[in-house]
Amino acid sequence: MDQLVLAIWVFLCLIGGLFLNLSPVAGNAEGDALNSLKTNLADPNSVLQSWDPTLVNPCTWFHVTCNNENSVTRVDLGNANLSGQLVPQLGQLQKLQYLELYSNNISGRIPNELGNLTELVSLDLYLNNLNGPIPASLGKLQKLRFLRLNNNSLTGGIPMSLTTIAALQVLDLSNNDLTGPVPVNGSFSLFTPISFANNQLEVPPASPPPPLPPTPSSSSSVVNSATGAIAGGVAAGAALLFAAPAIFLAWWRRRQPQDHFFDVPAEEDPEVHLGQLKRFSLRELQVASDNFSNRNILGRGGFGKVYKGRLADGSLVAVKRLKEERTQGGELQFQTEVEMISMAVHRNLLRLRGFCMTPTERVLVYPYMENGSVASRLRERAESEPPLDWPKRKRIALGSARGLAYLHDHCDPKIIHRDVKAANILLDEEFEAVVGDFGLAKLMDYKDTHVTTAVRGTIGHIAPEYLSTGKSSEKTDVFGYGVMLLEVITGQRAFDLARLANDDDVMLLDWVKGLLKDKKYETLVDADLQDNYNEEEVEQLIQVALLCTQSTPTERPKMSEVVRMLEGDGLAERWEEWQKEEMFRQDFNHVHHPHADWIIADSSSNIRPDELSGPR
Repeated sequence: MDQLVLAIWVFLCLIGGLFLNLSPVAGNAEGDALNSLKTNLADPNSVLQSWDPTLVNPCTWFHVTCNNENSVTRVDLGNANLSGQLVPQLGQLQKLQYLELYSNNISGRIPNELGNLTELVSLDLYLNNLNGPIPASLGKLQKLRFLRLNNNSLTGGIPMSLTTIAALQVLDLSNNDLTGPVPVNGSFSLFTPISFANNQLEVPPASPPPPLPPTPSSSSSVVNSATGAIAGGVAAGAALLFAAPAIFLAWWRRRQPQDHFFDVPAEEDPEVHLGQLKRFSLRELQVASDNFSNRNILGRGGFGKVYKGRLADGSLVAVKRLKEERTQGGELQFQTEVEMISMAVHRNLLRLRGFCMTPTERVLVYPYMENGSVASRLRERAESEPPLDWPKRKRIALGSARGLAYLHDHCDPKIIHRDVKAANILLDEEFEAVVGDFGLAKLMDYKDTHVTTAVRGTIGHIAPEYLSTGKSSEKTDVFGYGVMLLEVITGQRAFDLARLANDDDVMLLDWVKGLLKDKKYETLVDADLQDNYNEEEVEQLIQVALLCTQSTPTERPKMSEVVRMLEGDGLAERWEEWQKEEMFRQDFNHVHHPHADWIIADSSSNIRPDELSGPR
């Protein structure tokens, strides 16, 4: 009996030891893969300093995002000044959806093992020094929507397997050394020469012209010419007789005021594209939106009204009808700006699906966002809809920061939003933040010079220097983003006259500063959260918001720095530095202005009184 008990005990110990030995390996498989990448890269800026291989999993590492099952879903290392080579172990990240390694100095070949990342949605390796062929294994990535390998030194042909990726929406293979034919079948039928420019590729031949009619024989040329002259005269007379009423009608219509909806012939062809955009006919969008019916209005803004629409293929779209009256002659500039907007493609940016342009109309078409905007979810949600919980609000903060950082740092020319607010941050089906309305400020000013003096924005979000000078920069967007963060935390509007009833500031920024001054922290957080939030994380977001809304533009962080701070990198140091500067300012102010009683300057403290009324 004792021997049997001993045998069972030994067996259980062996099984337990086996699990103990196996579990760290399973838990660290993705960490080991990422650590292999780290050891293969030179990191002069210590971006990968937090990548500790001794941890159970990599979900606490900076620039790594995991799902609820602690599987890695994102690796964000764009513009990190990394050099070295990619490693085949990346193919072990089975749940990876976004691999962002753009704008570095990474060299060597693209590993074939990336074809094992079957959940991958976006592969961004552009602006590196990669060489060798494009792996044919990438054709196995059937969920891939964004493939950008441009501005490398890739060689060889374009794998035909890529044409089988039905989900592919954006493709950029330009500025490489690719050779051979450009595929035109499958998903590649959607892409234009822009996707393949500046290579040594063979452009598909144009369609052959229609055959010419046979030449008549010389023996009958004289008879035919005489007969033709008589027939031609009769036909011309008949044509003139029947055409006269049409000519008169055309002359009469030209004297009448132009109809509000006017289609140009080119718009009738649904296959007309600008870059990778579809050019819709106005009639098509009228049908989709029920003739721009008020029942279909999703929202109104400074740029026009947005209508919900359903296209002929059944897909839902948001149709933005730009409201300002258009004059003749701006078509080329409008097309240029639209194409610029369409090239800004990022997970956290609203993708432009198409456009419509007539002599009197400018319309943009976007995918429909089922979950609306952050503003509507904060303040206009139906009773049946749950409030935004704290994890979603954190994701909104980080996602919108990533989108704005892309506009500022990775678009050429850079795109300044000029109206960052909760109403312009949309939510997709996964409640991921999607920045909308970017590029519209420049689009609406297409008749102006490159220096914009008209203030566009929303009261409460407008940076003080933009309001006083009319000149915008990326730091203008940083200010608006800081106010948007406060909207997310508090659930309040950026400008609300209703706060006057409680003798509070109408500006959200000043209201928050007043509460911080009086240490009323519990009043800050949105009551809809019902105390279901992390106080330390709330404090960190407030710190980021205050850093972003400093009155001096040069003291505000860049959006790329905001992203790093939200990921946990550098916020404590930046906040400590800001506090020291604030203490110095307060001491200086107390010495030179002993009767001044302030802790944090109001957002309007450096604006002249006559400029406080709003945009001019």
